[in-house]
Amino acid sequence: MPVAHVNGVDVSFEEHGRGEPVVMVAGTGAPGRVWRAHQVPALRRAGYRVVALDNRGSGAHPGEPGDFTLADMVADVAGLIEHLGQGPCRVVGHSLGGIIAQELVLARPELVTQAVLMSSSGRADALMRAMAAADLEQADSGVKLPPAVSAYQLAIQNLSPRTLNDEDKLRDWLGVLEMSPPDPSAVRAQLGIEVIPNRLAHYRKIARRCLVIGFQDDLIVRPHLSRELAEAIPSARYTEIPGCGHYGYLERPEAVNVALTDFFAV
Repeated sequence: MPVAHVNGVDVSFEEHGRGEPVVMVAGTGAPGRVWRAHQVPALRRAGYRVVALDNRGSGAHPGEPGDFTLADMVADVAGLIEHLGQGPCRVVGHSLGGIIAQELVLARPELVTQAVLMSSSGRADALMRAMAAADLEQADSGVKLPPAVSAYQLAIQNLSPRTLNDEDKLRDWLGVLEMSPPDPSAVRAQLGIEVIPNRLAHYRKIARRCLVIGFQDDLIVRPHLSRELAEAIPSARYTEIPGCGHYGYLERPEAVNVALTDFFAV
């Protein structure tokens, strides 16, 4: 996997395909490879070159700095785009990755042509703050949940009733989640970064075209938070995908991929 030294850290990234670049930014604790199964093939078929990075704090580099801010993560993505000589380009982010992407568009608009913000918000509400505090407390406690317990909790939090009520699909999901349980202590430095103050007034200055995607059954970033983000960005439009939760890009990838490619084609 290529590594770029930008903004004082080594950033690992993957490149797939040829054509105009799309930089993809994953959410808290997720590596860049989460896009491989569904989004990378769809974007390659549509003629794009996909660049997917591992955010700092994702555990990709054990020696990386342990304390950093949202601004640092934004600067990492900006530095990678400049390192690759690919700006301006399209940027896609999910959850924390969406927040990074919208802050990038605000701070460095010359690097971005279009942005897709999935399960993102312009502020952290009480539930998001409580969730972040709980994650930090677990990480600091040193307690590791048994894989089956972790898989169950992740399924309840991140999947839609449509999937939870389909026993065959649920069985597959639980198997995958149990094989790769998250370790909060490994991504401790990322936890809580998504807890941002109300930034909606600032996002009214964004001049690039944005697509905000909400997932109907998302319990982590409820759709009304994504909808108000879209309403704050003058050039944004909002679409909500039914029948999926926070993992919507994995749970209903076909719908997400159509939304991405249709938006990029305009």
